[in-house]
Amino acid sequence: WYDKVEHVTLVDIDPAMTTLGTSFSLLASLNEHSYEDPRLELVHKDALVWLGGCKRSFDIVIIDFPDPSSFSVGKLYTTAFYRRLAACLSPEAVVAIQCTAPLTAPKSYWCVVKTLETAGLHVLPYRAGVPSFGEWGFVLAASSKLAPPTSLQLPESSRSKIRFLDDTTLQGMFQLPHDMRPPEVEPNRWDNQILVR
Repeated sequence: WYDKVEHVTLVDIDPAMTTLGTSFSLLASLNEHSYEDPRLELVHKDALVWLGGCKRSFDIVIIDFPDPSSFSVGKLYTTAFYRRLAACLSPEAVVAIQCTAPLTAPKSYWCVVKTLETAGLHVLPYRAGVPSFGEWGFVLAASSKLAPPTSLQLPESSRSKIRFLDDTTLQGMFQLPHDMRPPEVEPNRWDNQILVR
């Protein structure tokens, strides 16, 4: 972990999933036993409910939810969820969200982007090739306007550990080709989960 990290809160509804991070030796090795770090706080609650009672702010948020294949998961992609999230962000905070594939599921991908914007967040779409998934889409979101990053902001000691990303590749991630441009979409709302449908 980076020395500057003071605290990490991991929210997952299923304790069996987080237990794997310590009890399954291969995963514990891959995560370098990060679940044992005293800076980690594990929270086993529904993320939407937990955010509703959140009384602190975060500088970085990483969201990796399952695809919204049901209304119970789809609520985590609604304007209501993202508004609750926005209320828990520090002024300079950045959120990174996985958002499905912009090439093969463009309406779903851009629905997430539209929902974030409707919730009042500024967004910066990007993509990356993921070996197990193909071309995959992500979004950076923040309370204020974001500029695409132009270089990796990593200490030299960390740069040598990065195998697939350099400054040029990073810049290309934020350039979506014509076949990934946004179609007309509606935001995903609590009372109209268009994303699930």
